[in-house]
Amino acid sequence: MRFDTKIAVVLRDDLEPWQRLNVTAFLASGIATNTELLGEPYADADGVAYLPMFRQPVLVLSGDKQVLTAVHERALRRGLPMAVFTAELFATGHDEANRAAVRAVPTAGLDLVGLAVHGPRNAVDKITKGTVLHA
Repeated sequence: MRFDTKIAVVLRDDLEPWQRLNVTAFLASGIATNTELLGEPYADADGVAYLPMFRQPVLVLSGDKQVLTAVHERALRRGLPMAVFTAELFATGHDEANRAAVRAVPTAGLDLVGLAVHGPRNAVDKITKGTVLHA
């Protein structure tokens, strides 16, 4: 099935494995705030209910610091909804501190280690130029 939109998570390529997983989980939760992207709840054959998930695939991509900065700038120019994760968030312990850490840095100074974006397929393809599929 081909979707008109695309969800992409872009990770900085120098992250430790635990950081990649942590950042991906946090960024996906930001995109999930758009409930239109969620499918129906799941249930197994015994009737046990499970939460809904995205109704379309999520691409996980990577690039170096300069690539992430370029992706961020392109997404801003296009006005696409975006979640960000900065290096400072590895040292915080809760949501309020996370938001304060991001709020303390001007846009151009964000030390991005990951971002997630959702938008029209062609737009997401263009803004993620220079990234590679995460291995």
